[in-house]
Amino acid sequence: MTGWRFLAVTAAASSSGGASNLRQFHAFIDEAGVRSHSKASSDHFVMSAVVVECGKLPAARQFLADLRGDLKRGPGDPLHWVNLKKHEERVHAAKSLGSQEWATISNVIVCKRHLVGRLNESQAYLYTVRYLLERLSWLARDSGALLSYTLAHIVRMKLSELRQYESALQAQSTQIDWRSLDPRGGKIDQPKRVEMLQCADLAASATFAAFKEDRFGNTEPRYLQELSPRLYRRGAGPGRLTSYGMKMHPWNDGTKAAYPWVAAL
Repeated sequence: MTGWRFLAVTAAASSSGGASNLRQFHAFIDEAGVRSHSKASSDHFVMSAVVVECGKLPAARQFLADLRGDLKRGPGDPLHWVNLKKHEERVHAAKSLGSQEWATISNVIVCKRHLVGRLNESQAYLYTVRYLLERLSWLARDSGALLSYTLAHIVRMKLSELRQYESALQAQSTQIDWRSLDPRGGKIDQPKRVEMLQCADLAASATFAAFKEDRFGNTEPRYLQELSPRLYRRGAGPGRLTSYGMKMHPWNDGTKAAYPWVAAL
């Protein structure tokens, strides 16, 4: 039995009479922007998780069904941000998701032009996964839950690579609370097969739009502002958002000056 599995099973068994009493959460994860760090790539890379208590998944699926109806899509049609061409459709999608009490959203925003050094695409992606897993584990720990997670499939990322990275992280000193994560590890799947990944697509793309400048230098923060009620906040103080629901990397004097509006969400 690996250390991760042993810790998770031990935590489950000691929690109020056993694993059956643990709440079950699932995080659906997607990204927006380009992972690579080149002059032609996007200035930001965003990874977002929409967390749902498993008992509330029927309500979450009904939300997607209702949103398809609002947007004049057919039953079962995938909802992808890129296919919502009109501003009012995107506002409605973000506002609707931001009003769902079953959802908790956590974002990691990589500000690539503020980073020192470079990582290749795979390294950059996995390093962002690490930051997100930290926050998801804290959310589950504080809620007395065990959290599983599914990543939207990306090009050139295999499940075996994710497993290797999870194992490597367990051997490192990180802030991930492994006792609060499913010991089987994460899954990788397609939004057309796991429809809740479409919620993660909406969250990541709405967040990305708040940072991406158009050719006139304008951004669209309203989509993210509409999501703000569901962003993961913890405790009190100035870091309750930027440490949890809006993790900025790096978060230093340069990025604080460049994005002063983030802490005000």
